Amino acid sequence: MYAMQLDKITEVIAHFIGMFEISVEEARQLQVYDDFKIAEPVRDDTSDPPDTNIDVKAPYTLDDFNPYVSYMGLKPNLVLNAVGSSFQYTPPEIHQHGHLHGYYHHYFLQFPGVGGGGMILPHVVPPGSVAVYINQENHLSDDDYVSAGGHGLTLTPLVDDSSQLALLATRATELSPIDNLAMPGSDADMAATVVAAGQRIDAYSGSNSDATIFVLRPDAASGPIEGTYVNGQLVSENAAPKLEDHFNLLKDQGSGSGGGANDFSVAPDSPHFMSGWGNGTLAPSVEVDTGGNTMLNSAVLTNDWTGAPVIAVVGDVYDVNAIVQINERCDSATINGSLNGWKLSSAPDETFNVAMFKHIDPSADNPAPPTEHGFPAAWVVTQVTGDLVMINWLQQYSFMTDNDTTVLSSSGVKTIISTGGNTAINDISLNELSYNYDLIIIGGHVYDANVIQQLNILVDNDVVGAVSGFETSGEGSCSAGGNLVWNNAGIINVGGKQFDPLPDSYLKAAQDLAAGKGASPGDILHDPAFAGTGALRVLYVSGDLLNIQYVSQTNVLGDSDQVALAMNQVAAHPEANWTITTGGNQLANFAGIVDVHGTGKTYVGGQHYSDEILVQANLVSSEPDLGAHNPNVLANEAVAFLTDDASHDAGQPLHQIAPTPDHVQADGVHMLLA
Repeated sequence: MYAMQLDKITEVIAHFIGMFEISVEEARQLQVYDDFKIAEPVRDDTSDPPDTNIDVKAPYTLDDFNPYVSYMGLKPNLVLNAVGSSFQYTPPEIHQHGHLHGYYHHYFLQFPGVGGGGMILPHVVPPGSVAVYINQENHLSDDDYVSAGGHGLTLTPLVDDSSQLALLATRATELSPIDNLAMPGSDADMAATVVAAGQRIDAYSGSNSDATIFVLRPDAASGPIEGTYVNGQLVSENAAPKLEDHFNLLKDQGSGSGGGANDFSVAPDSPHFMSGWGNGTLAPSVEVDTGGNTMLNSAVLTNDWTGAPVIAVVGDVYDVNAIVQINERCDSATINGSLNGWKLSSAPDETFNVAMFKHIDPSADNPAPPTEHGFPAAWVVTQVTGDLVMINWLQQYSFMTDNDTTVLSSSGVKTIISTGGNTAINDISLNELSYNYDLIIIGGHVYDANVIQQLNILVDNDVVGAVSGFETSGEGSCSAGGNLVWNNAGIINVGGKQFDPLPDSYLKAAQDLAAGKGASPGDILHDPAFAGTGALRVLYVSGDLLNIQYVSQTNVLGDSDQVALAMNQVAAHPEANWTITTGGNQLANFAGIVDVHGTGKTYVGGQHYSDEILVQANLVSSEPDLGAHNPNVLANEAVAFLTDDASHDAGQPLHQIAPTPDHVQADGVHMLLA
């Protein structure tokens, strides 16, 4: 008791001392208040400013606002220091598959008998060979199983459409005349590849009862293929559809990006807010998106390795240009007949084959100077002993499966499920620049080929069904289809279209060079194509000139989804809104080849073989094993839901989606869910 009284007395004393200290501190502050008093501000002069004439110039127009402009920081300040170093480098030995090059370079300076004694001749560097083999592959398996909503059900087995994809791939080989060109590994293989491609183009019939095929081959009277073709129709270049207008990945760049098909700048996702979150007022709903996959192969190749106004070939010339574009798809949607009150749509797929052939003759716009400007007084010859090889063999392949199985019910909340949305991109851009000459003499043959092969394979057979007892009073929508398959290719040949017999002066010069003699240019210097040229720069290749530009692009996607709808076993929520999307996939191939060779005329001592072809094919499968799901077959082969009496719905009428040209009718699948 005494201790408790003592504590109370101590507490009172402590409070008293604290109050006393506060009073003392307040008194001290009052004493020095005048020292901290802020002087009143001096009033500024608010009179009107004097009148001044200001000349404002704004010659520049501001661009529209672009929220996706990338930030670029200031460049760092670099302090240059001279650092002395010494090292030795021994290049590694690179194993070459086959005999690609083993050239010896020689230089010949030839002067005609008249003039030229005081000329300063240029130093001509011989080109080396270039061989580029690139293989890009994407492989993705995203087969998801999602169960949400407290329904207590299971669906087996999972979807496997590998056999359908394999069958479509096999049929693609039947549609292409040059589907199995082997990758050449030696000079002899490269020559054989070009010859074989030309022979297959000549023998191709292009007949197939299951596909819509457009084949264009020029004849001797019409000349080479020229123009832009869209799904077999010749259109103007400006009227051709553009990939950025259809492909979502390029749409995201915004209108101010100005990017091309191989210029990717994807904008980041913008944050979005939904009213009702967190306050208990949000209506229950289920949103499901099992598609939306994106696949893109892009390759742009520019070959300007050797070019000359005049090319003289002692042997034969083999010239091949080919574009083969194939789209194959099996896209059917099967939706349960019990969803009669829903908005059911099967949007048509978009299928494009866009091909462009263009031959540019620079000599047509820039005629040779008149002969009064004079002819060359000398020539300088640089030699390549053996074959000169220029090969770019590019292969891009993407394989993706996104076969999702979802069993869903509403739990009275907002549920968002996304099991697709995958992206696979292959991208190649090559610019190969070397030397240009006034004259190229080929002692052997010329093998020149530009080939683009593009293939899209899509299997998107979706099933949306409901188990026994499923019902909705809220809004419901189900969207299938709406896929995009796109092939876009272009081959631009820069060079003259004129092929003339080889003059005797060129043949004699080539024979002398082959024999190791000091060849004289003779009448070559008086060719009108060389008028106005000082000293003639000449490249002599003792062997063959092999130029192969090859691009192969393939996209394969299996996106067959199963979506099963059920009721929550604890508390059913028929008032929930449902939104189901199973399509919206996009497959695209984009390829371009720019091949620069003779910019004027070509003299040929042997034969000139020219083969060009354009193949555009669309195959839409409608067979039972590849087309619409048969409910009876699925009921026997694909096990259904584990329910007590789901089979009671077997006698219900089927609900069919309105047919479209690109889709088969959708059947009810309540028998599957038995």
